[in-house]
Amino acid sequence: METEKKKILLVEDDPNFGIVLKDYLNMNDFDVVLAKNGMEGFEKFKKDNYDVCILDVMMPYKDGFTLAKEIREKNENVPIIFLTAKTMKEDVLKGYKAGADDYLNKPFDSEVLLMKLKAILQRKASSSLADSKQFEFEIGNFHLNSKLRFLKYKDEEPIKLSPKENELLRLLALHENDLMPRELALTKIWRDDNYFTSRSMDVYIAKLRKYLKKDDLVEILNIHGEGFRLVVKAENEQ
Repeated sequence: METEKKKILLVEDDPNFGIVLKDYLNMNDFDVVLAKNGMEGFEKFKKDNYDVCILDVMMPYKDGFTLAKEIREKNENVPIIFLTAKTMKEDVLKGYKAGADDYLNKPFDSEVLLMKLKAILQRKASSSLADSKQFEFEIGNFHLNSKLRFLKYKDEEPIKLSPKENELLRLLALHENDLMPRELALTKIWRDDNYFTSRSMDVYIAKLRKYLKKDDLVEILNIHGEGFRLVVKAENEQ
């Protein structure tokens, strides 16, 4: 099945660089709209929906920081990547304050931009999935009702999960057999992504593993530096 191309708004005042970058992204299966300054960029942004905005910082009429603020007023969630020839710390901080998700200094490796786009879009997709309303899950021989916080194995009496155990298992179940990014769980459940909350989450993962060990088909894998995977095998895979 053909997936829909992700749409990018590219705002770059250097016409040669803009065209080269647009062509490169088009070749890598993105649908790119190019604007040559901040004013034109904002007009194009208002007329369409974009998955990502890539903004040059230094532009005539309206710079990238101003444009980012205007975009953020219209859409709080669309990812923004800044392109800049400046490497000053103040500019990087200013960019993040203006709502940037990431930053690239010119000249940059185009493959690095692709990796950043992929990571940002994956985070966005995971976050949207986490906001889904699904609350009942079949996890191997377990049944999870995240509304009641019950985890039931076969015909046994259900276990009542704590609120954090429940939310964590629900997120893992939403990403079944796929990566659940560590930072997603930390920001969605703990509302913070730091060393202490990260250690706390590891404790909860250990508790969930203890509950789930009754079923040989179910396992929570640690994907080093990335997050976790709730693996559910089919009966014939044992």
